[in-house]
Amino acid sequence: MQLNASRAVITGGVSGLGLAVARHLVAKGGKVALLDVNEEKGAEAVAGLGDGNARFFRTDVTDEAQVEATLAQARGFLGGLNVAVNCAGILGAGRVLGKEGPMPLSRFQATVMVNLVGSFNVAKAAAALMQENETGEDGERGVIVNTASVAAYEGQIGQAAYSASKGGVVGMTLPMARELARFGIRVMTIAPGVFWTPMVDGMPDSVQESLAASIPFPSRLGKPEEYASLVAYILGNTYLNGETIRLDGATRLAPK
Repeated sequence: MQLNASRAVITGGVSGLGLAVARHLVAKGGKVALLDVNEEKGAEAVAGLGDGNARFFRTDVTDEAQVEATLAQARGFLGGLNVAVNCAGILGAGRVLGKEGPMPLSRFQATVMVNLVGSFNVAKAAAALMQENETGEDGERGVIVNTASVAAYEGQIGQAAYSASKGGVVGMTLPMARELARFGIRVMTIAPGVFWTPMVDGMPDSVQESLAASIPFPSRLGKPEEYASLVAYILGNTYLNGETIRLDGATRLAPK
C-alpha cells in the first residue's frame, strides 16, 4: 500500500504512539481519523495535523455499537477506509494479592475490555468495511495493525491483567490474519518495549533512567516516531501478515 493512499482510523490517536502514526501518515499524504476519549487533546491533534487531513471522533472502544457507527462516519470523512491501527490502551497495574486484598475483578475486566476487546471491536468493524474495497497490489483491500507489548511475553509483578490483555492481542493475530486472508486484509501486531509515552512521562526521573539502563541497545526508551515508522513499513510491505514484531531494543522485562 502506498502511504499517500492510506485512509486510516487510529485508536488512542490523540497522543503517544497513535498520534505519532497519524503525523507520519499525514506527512506522507494520507488522511486519518483519530478515535479517543480525550476531546481536548483531540482538538489539539487535529489543529496540528490540519482539519482537512484529520478529524477527531470521541469513541469508547469497548462499546461495540459506538465503534461500528464511528467507523462508518470516519469512512465518510476519509473517503474510504483501508487502514486500522489500534493504539488505545490502559496499564491496569495491580497485584493479584495486594496489601488491601485480592485484585477486584472489575479492574482485571476493565483492562481486558480496553486492551483486548477494544482492539477486537475495532478490528472486526474495520474488516467489515474493508472487505468492500477495490483490490490493490496482490489483491489487498486493507491492513489492521494491533498494539501488544513485550509484557505479553515477560509480564512483571503487578502486570497480570495487562499481560493477559496484551497476550490476547498477540494470540488473535494469526487466526484473524488467516481468516481475513480471503478478503485481502492483512493483520499484524507490534509489541513495543518501553517507549516515551504520556504514561512514562509521569514517572520519576530515577525510574525513567532505570528503565533506559535496562535496555541493551540502544540504551534508551523507544521513540513514538520509531513505532510509527514500523507501522508505515508494515503498510508498505504486502508480504508481512499474521505476525507480531517486537520493537524493544532487545530488552527482556525483569520480574519487577
